[in-house]
Amino acid sequence: MSSSIEVLVGRIGKPHGIRGEVTVDVRTDEPERRFEPGTRLDATAPKGSAYAAKALTVEKVRWHQGVLLAKFAEIADRNAAEAARGVLLHAQVDPEETPEDPDEFYDHQLIGLTAYDLEGRELGTVTKLLHGAQDLLQIRTPDRRDALVPFVTQLVPEVDVAGGRVVIADRPGLVTPFEETDEPDPEQTQPQGKR
Repeated sequence: MSSSIEVLVGRIGKPHGIRGEVTVDVRTDEPERRFEPGTRLDATAPKGSAYAAKALTVEKVRWHQGVLLAKFAEIADRNAAEAARGVLLHAQVDPEETPEDPDEFYDHQLIGLTAYDLEGRELGTVTKLLHGAQDLLQIRTPDRRDALVPFVTQLVPEVDVAGGRVVIADRPGLVTPFEETDEPDPEQTQPQGKR
C-alpha cells in the first residue's frame, strides 16, 4: 500500500450568512470530487491565525453565483467562520490516482519530469508548479537557472507522465536565455530627446 500525497484543494474565504457557511477559493479542477459531503480535509491555518482545527468535515456544498459555498461540521456559526478565514484545505490523494480529465494533472505528477524542447533537446527538470491566475511550470535548467513557463497547451504541447517527460515549445527568453545578439541594443532602446 502506497502512502498518500497531500494536495491543496481550496482556501476558506469570507463567511456567508450566520450559520457557519463559508466561501471557498477552489484550487482543484475536481471540486465535486474533493468537496463531496462526508469528506474530511486537512486544515492549515495561515501564519498569525489562532484557528486550531487540524481537519474539517464537509457537511454540504452548493454553488452561488459561481462561488463554492461550503458548510463544515466543525464551523458552527459566523464567528467560527470568520476565525477560519484563510485556512488552506488539503486532500489526501493516492499517488497512483489521476484526475478524471486526461488533460489535467496533479502537481506531484509533474514535479520531476524532464523537460525537452520540440527538437528533443533537454531543457531541465520540472521542480514546481505555481498556481495563480496562470499556472506556471518552474523548470530548473542544467546551468541551475529557474525558468517559468505558462502551463498552457501552446507552450506545453505534450505531457507524458508515464514516460517522465514534458515537451516545451521553447523560444529565446522562455527557458533558453537570449543570445548576446538577441538582446535589444541599449543604444536603440534609450528614449530620444525632444526635437
